[in-house]
Amino acid sequence: MLGAVLIPIGVAMALALALTPYFRAVGLRRGLLDTPGVPGQIKAEKRYVPNTGGIAIFYAITLSISTVLYLASVRPGWLTEFVPSASPFIWGIRDQTWTILIFLACLATLHVLGRFDDRRPLGPYLKLAVMLGVSALAVIGTGSRLFTFLDPHVGGPWLSILITILWIGVVTNAMNFLDNMDGLSAGVTVIAGGCFLWATLAALNPQWFVAGCLALLIGACLGFLVFNFPRKPHGGATVFMGDSGSLLLGFCLAFLTVRTTFYDPLSAGGWYAVLMPLVVLAVPLYDFASVCVIRLRAGRSPFVGDLNHLSHRLVRRGLSRRDAVIVIYGLTGITAMSGIGLSSLEPWKAPLVGAQVLLVLVVMAMFEGRAVEPAANPAPPRERTDG
Repeated sequence: MLGAVLIPIGVAMALALALTPYFRAVGLRRGLLDTPGVPGQIKAEKRYVPNTGGIAIFYAITLSISTVLYLASVRPGWLTEFVPSASPFIWGIRDQTWTILIFLACLATLHVLGRFDDRRPLGPYLKLAVMLGVSALAVIGTGSRLFTFLDPHVGGPWLSILITILWIGVVTNAMNFLDNMDGLSAGVTVIAGGCFLWATLAALNPQWFVAGCLALLIGACLGFLVFNFPRKPHGGATVFMGDSGSLLLGFCLAFLTVRTTFYDPLSAGGWYAVLMPLVVLAVPLYDFASVCVIRLRAGRSPFVGDLNHLSHRLVRRGLSRRDAVIVIYGLTGITAMSGIGLSSLEPWKAPLVGAQVLLVLVVMAMFEGRAVEPAANPAPPRERTDG
């Protein structure tokens, strides 16, 4: 059964490895580079690098999901012949058809939104409205909700629906914001997605649909990172994902965590298991919250981009861009690994995980807070920023 998860990682990675250089070549040929941004937005010095990599990520994920859905619905014999381990899951895939179709529709909508924004920057509030609309469609259309235990206490599901829509919107924005340095957003997605995948498979009742989608997300990002990671001595990325890719990563992580059952009454843990996604994604959410605070304090919109993200602040503190990315990888790994075991902890041990994550964030804030004070237009390092 483990092959039913490992195979999607390999398939999506192979597709991304093949499609990324193709769309990079298309981007170079057509001059599809990073745009100047909306009025007031501060971007790094422009590099001759196309931002079409998100198209490869989109197709690596959606083509894989669409093919599996088609085979399970129309040609189940072909699917079991090619992947015998998938046989027990065919009926489960069919039962999830409506959810899968809505999931694909949401991915397509965000991808198109991102592609428009990559070519001609859209206003931040238009983008936010579309993101929240897509989040509402995913929540209401699939019946996916967080904190359903609140329903009897507030007179219905409205609070749970609202919290879930906001969660998806915030995480989608956070991963979009994080796409501000070579290899950062895709690498963090691999780390967080890997931890969510582990938790999904380790549950008393493994959720194979969620696991399969997470596997595809991880594989697509790994294939893309071959061309996006800042390598030595070869220089930086040769392709960017753009908003057409970063919006997908955030939405996938947010929606799939909503679909995952983290708390099982039969397990040793308690209700605090539902906080696992918050722990795993603590570093991207810290970046999102801190940069919004910095912008608001400067009297600017929190949704108009600049060079005051966590990665930029670490660079101004003295780290190289590559080292800043690796440090954020490590910090994400620390908080993510803390979150994996949350569902199995006894009640008195769970606060220790919260304290550990909080300590990591406080130490990080103390370190990077000593960097050069955020300026209206800081000296731009040679990388791009979308958020």
